[in-house]
Amino acid sequence: MDVRTSDAGTGTCPPGAPAAPPPGPRPAEAVPPGPAYPWCSGPDGLGVHPDDLPDGLVIADENGRVTCFNAAAARLTGTPSADALGLPVDRALPLEDLEGRRWWALTDPYGGLAIRAGQPERNLLLPGGREVLVAARYVRDRPTGPVRRLVVSLRGTEARRRTELSHAELIATVAHELRSPLTSVKGFTATLLAKWERFTDDQKRLMLETVDADANRVTRLIAELLDISRIDSGRLEVRRQPVDLTAAVRRHVQAHTEAGHGPERFHIRVREPLPRLWADPDKVDQVLGNLLENAVRHGGGTVTIDLVPTVTHNGAEGTAVTVSDEGPGIPEESMARVFTRFWRGSKRGGTGLGLYIVKGIVEAHGGAITVGRARGGGAEFRFTLPVGTPAFMK
Repeated sequence: MDVRTSDAGTGTCPPGAPAAPPPGPRPAEAVPPGPAYPWCSGPDGLGVHPDDLPDGLVIADENGRVTCFNAAAARLTGTPSADALGLPVDRALPLEDLEGRRWWALTDPYGGLAIRAGQPERNLLLPGGREVLVAARYVRDRPTGPVRRLVVSLRGTEARRRTELSHAELIATVAHELRSPLTSVKGFTATLLAKWERFTDDQKRLMLETVDADANRVTRLIAELLDISRIDSGRLEVRRQPVDLTAAVRRHVQAHTEAGHGPERFHIRVREPLPRLWADPDKVDQVLGNLLENAVRHGGGTVTIDLVPTVTHNGAEGTAVTVSDEGPGIPEESMARVFTRFWRGSKRGGTGLGLYIVKGIVEAHGGAITVGRARGGGAEFRFTLPVGTPAFMK
């Protein structure tokens, strides 16, 4: 939304909006502390004040004098709003680029090229070396006309730094996880190529099986990275088909028993009838596989899987699946971080990406997932999936 000002400091509304109140202070019950900023009455009759904006807003008039310096700008710069109003914009907002050059001298909004409409967002420095993200817009009465108003937005760099740190951590984790299996693959293949005739068939088979297992590990990691990329960008595709959740759970339990875990360690409880579910079978398998693997690896005692019909968080018919164990559980202070990247319940392997992906898959289906403490003291994960019936079936 444009917050417009005039030399007198009164506001005007965008075309089509209800008329702004007459010049002068706002009603007593609506006046915030600090200087009287311009404001605009929106379609719902509520005033939009510059101090309501989450980002810093600085507006200068045609003479380069500051007419608006909102609370967020004061917080980012450390300059009180009352001190900034009326100052030349280059004094109220002394910005430098990362090479120490004065930004206002470089950009020259009032005397530079008349065809420029503004400046794209970039990192600049405030006095003391603090970084801010700055973008500017030049408001002209006509193309190539003189600048009548300069609008500058300011944002802190904390969110961007958190994103960059997360990306750096992801790269470091991936590099670490890839190094081990690739080193193994390289070692075994080089050994076989150099000394093939010296090994027995059983030795060759063992080494090739190890290479195959390590290659599968690399493939799984790459699949996780692709899933994370799609989840973060909102492009995770869900290919819905009829899914028998009970059969899927039994299939995963059978895989664990064939891997050496006793059948008595798993307890499946189903409350019939379950609604017919339309979901992506591969992604449902991914969710079940991750939750059961965590319960077996990090939990203890009996792993219980409950399937019951339910109503999802948005009121749709669906199915709830609960996976609980009797292990040590998850500390209360860690539960808020369980579904974040790189969270590990213990130091026993894993990338810490599985539960982040599980949450993304469940939410892509329109469901929800929670974590808590089971009655037996262990961890309890519960996710719900709506029936997801395709529109052409309704």
